[in-house]
Amino acid sequence: MSRTITYREALREALQEALRDDPRVFLMGEDVGRYGGTYAVSKGLLEEFGPERVRDTPLAELGFVGAGVGAAMGGMRPIVEIMTVNFSLLALDQLVNTAAAMRHMSGGQFSVPLVVRMATGAGRQVAAQHSHSLENWFAHVPGLTVLAPATVDDARGMLGAALADPDPVIIVEHAQLYNASGELPDAFSRDIRAARVRRPGRDVSLITYGGCLPKALEAAQALAASGIEAEVIDLRVLRPLDTATLVASVRRTHRAVVVDEGWRSGSLAAEVVARLMEQAFYDLDAPVARVCAEEVPIPYARHMEEAALPQVPKIVAAVRALWGSRTFGGARP
Repeated sequence: MSRTITYREALREALQEALRDDPRVFLMGEDVGRYGGTYAVSKGLLEEFGPERVRDTPLAELGFVGAGVGAAMGGMRPIVEIMTVNFSLLALDQLVNTAAAMRHMSGGQFSVPLVVRMATGAGRQVAAQHSHSLENWFAHVPGLTVLAPATVDDARGMLGAALADPDPVIIVEHAQLYNASGELPDAFSRDIRAARVRRPGRDVSLITYGGCLPKALEAAQALAASGIEAEVIDLRVLRPLDTATLVASVRRTHRAVVVDEGWRSGSLAAEVVARLMEQAFYDLDAPVARVCAEEVPIPYARHMEEAALPQVPKIVAAVRALWGSRTFGGARP
């Protein structure tokens, strides 16, 4: 059995379940209580669980993320919401220098079972300061697990698994997904280690995550009309990367395009490309291609913002370019 639900509703149900099942769990962040959350994810939770469990905080990420670190070390299971990923820069010291390093620096004596949720991504005309995709910065850091739910299944299931992890977990939610709907099965996944094949294919691997997953799936549908069957891989977990699934896909398809809303230089896409070149070089029939955001601050104007981001035509063009001028399946790819 399954039911249709929005990504936002799936996240809210996950929060409700966590708060109901474990008295150590509490949610805190800017506007999560009375306002119901900037993206309406926590709407109604204050009324159900009260101000001790759903805490509005001052506009001070360094302070309230630090409070979350301390609460986690003291035996609680805090869920800290940072409004958007750009504001997480104000808490990097707490996340990178403290939470991520605590187990190592204490010789295994202490852990920080903290979950930090944040919205990421562009496409909403909120201009250069609020359109970042900085999740790769966190995926760079040992000691953190970084999750990128792109489906209602993962939005519903990943939080519980993250709370059970003894070390800090970052969950990045693409802001363009909150209104998206999907089928939520009764047995939804709680896995936070593996990538997932979202569409099987034989000719090229489209590797992506988060807000670019719907674009990759749409591109795969368009490519199928010209005889190219694309396999779509949803990374889901940005750290640790499930390299085995990526390599297995490339060994089936022999070509790959990585789609990443982050900027090309130093991107997560670059890391994926490097791993494929290291571990699947002799399985490749063409160099691995990337479709990333343009190397500019994300513009405000709608047409310029769209031009700066990965889009379906860019993905299709990148795939077709892997064959050059040759024909494929009786048609020009």
